[in-house]
Amino acid sequence: MPEFSATDCVHMAHALRLAERGLYSAHPNPMVGCVIVRDGEVVGEGWHKVAGEAHAEINALNVAGDKASGAIVYVTLEPCSHHGKTPPCCEALIRAGVSEVVVGLRDPNPDVNGAGIEALAAAGIATRVGLMRHEIEKLIRGFLSRLTRHLPLVRLKMASSLDGCIAMSNGESQWITGVEARADVQRLRARSGAIMTGIGTVLADDPSLTVRDASLQAAGKQPLRAVLDSDLRMPLSAEMLALPGKTVIYCAEDSRKSALLDAGAEVIKIGRGNGRLDTTAVLRDLAGRGVNEVLVEAGPALAGSLIADDRVDELVIYQSPHIMGSETMGMFRTPAWTRLADRKALDIIEMRRVGSDTRITARLAG
Repeated sequence: MPEFSATDCVHMAHALRLAERGLYSAHPNPMVGCVIVRDGEVVGEGWHKVAGEAHAEINALNVAGDKASGAIVYVTLEPCSHHGKTPPCCEALIRAGVSEVVVGLRDPNPDVNGAGIEALAAAGIATRVGLMRHEIEKLIRGFLSRLTRHLPLVRLKMASSLDGCIAMSNGESQWITGVEARADVQRLRARSGAIMTGIGTVLADDPSLTVRDASLQAAGKQPLRAVLDSDLRMPLSAEMLALPGKTVIYCAEDSRKSALLDAGAEVIKIGRGNGRLDTTAVLRDLAGRGVNEVLVEAGPALAGSLIADDRVDELVIYQSPHIMGSETMGMFRTPAWTRLADRKALDIIEMRRVGSDTRITARLAG
C-alpha cells in the first residue's frame, strides 16, 4: 500500500468535494474531482460537470496552464485511457508534463481498468493509488454497481406517518410529509438516472415523476421514467406520457403496445417470476441504458416485492409526526412472513430532521 501524507489527504479531500459538484449533472458518468498542486500551491482544480463534456483532469489542466508542468495531480478516479466522447485524460496529463498522479480509485470500466495508470507509468510519471478509496467508493456507488454488478443502485423512497402508513384506506396520500421533505425528494430525483414506479401508483395518483426544480437538472434533462405494468394497463392519458423525457413501460403482456408507442412510450416485454414481473431483468435493462441510480417511488406492492427480493440497496423513509390510524395502507406488502426470523433487519445509516419530518436512511442488514 503506498504511503500518503497529511498533505496528500488534504488535497484529495479537496478533489472529493469538487467531485460532489457533479451530483446532479455528471451521470451516467461518475463524479470525479481533480486538484493540481505545484510547490505546495493549488494551481488548478476541476470536476466533471456534464456527461459528454471535458473530464475533471482537463478542466483542472485548463486552469493550471503552464504551471501543470512538474506538478502533482490528485484525482479521485483513474484517468481514462481511451477515446470516448472526449480524448484520453492520461494523454493530456502526459503532454502537460506533470510529475506525479495520486489516484483515489482504480476505474472498473473495462475500457480503463488500470490502463490509465499503466500509461502514466510508461511515460515516467509516478503514480500512487488508493488514497481515500472508501470515501470515493461511497460517492460513486451507483456507477460502481452498474459496472461491477450490472445492476444500478436501487434507492427506495417512502413517505409515511409515525405509525407506518402511506395512505388512507381510500387512497388519499397528498400530502403526508411537509414542503421541506418534498423538496428533498426533488434532490433525490435529480441525482437519479431513472425513477421507477408501478402501475398501481400510476392509476391511483397519475404522477409526473419529473424534477420540477430546473436548477437541479443539468441542461433540462429529466430522469428516465420506468413503469412496471404487467398487463399493460397504462392509460394513454397518463400525465407522464405528455411530459419531457422518456417513459419506458415494462410488461409481460403487450397487446396495447402499438397505442402506447404512438403516445410516446417505449414498451419492453419482460418475463414473470413468482407471478409478477422479473424485477432483476428490469434493473439489468436499466443498467444497460447507463442508469447508475434508480429511485423507486411506488406503492406497497412493488416496494414489498423489492424488499422481499433483496433488491433494495438503500431505503429513504420520510416519517411525518402524525398518526393515521388502523384503517390505512402500510408501506410494504410482502409475502406472508409468519415468524420473527422472517424479518428484514435494517442498518440505520442516518437520521435527520427535514422540516417537521424525520428522514431515515437505512440499508438491509447483511
